Amino acid sequence: MAHQVDRAIEAVDAAMRQLKRSMRGIPARREGFKDHHDRTAKAIARLTVTLSDSRAAIRD
Repeated sequence: MAHQVDRAIEAVDAAMRQLKRSMRGIPARREGFKDHHDRTAKAIARLTVTLSDSRAAIRD
């Protein structure tokens, strides 16, 4: 089970890196998009840390 958590964290990390690359060149401050992006990135970071911390409680 912990291996699945590791794979999920890696997939989320890859998706966030892709989002960061995609953000280049986009007028991010328009329509409040930057605010939505920042809130989403913070929520994903909290989720990733929580999942990482939960690995100790999950047994293989």
